[in-house]
Amino acid sequence: MTMETVLKWCVALITSSVTYFYGGWSAVLGALLAFVIFDYITGVVAAGSSGELKSKKGLIGIARKVFIFAMVAVGHLVDGILGDSHMLRDTIAYFYIANEVLSIIENGGRLGVPIPPVIVQAVEVLRGKGGAKND
Repeated sequence: MTMETVLKWCVALITSSVTYFYGGWSAVLGALLAFVIFDYITGVVAAGSSGELKSKKGLIGIARKVFIFAMVAVGHLVDGILGDSHMLRDTIAYFYIANEVLSIIENGGRLGVPIPPVIVQAVEVLRGKGGAKND
């Protein structure tokens, strides 16, 4: 097999997997992916600036990010059973998008970036509604 053939097979496998597990790619999934990446990068930078950067924590962080996409896939599969069109999948994605935005804001605060008071207040309200604090 040539390298080109292997690459084509890999692309076909990835795209068919995305279609099966997520119902195709959408703007919601694209936004979630972007926020997950931003959160991970800002988390690494914040941990590095405070001397808390550890490979074990980073590995756990990656596992959490993979779990987010596993939950979204489960939501899509349940949608298929219920006959709904991406209702549960998108609801789960919106939840994790909101969670990632809060985490990005917290990472900015750890870096010493000035956060507008109204944003800090909104984070505190959302954290209170969510119960326990997420890492």
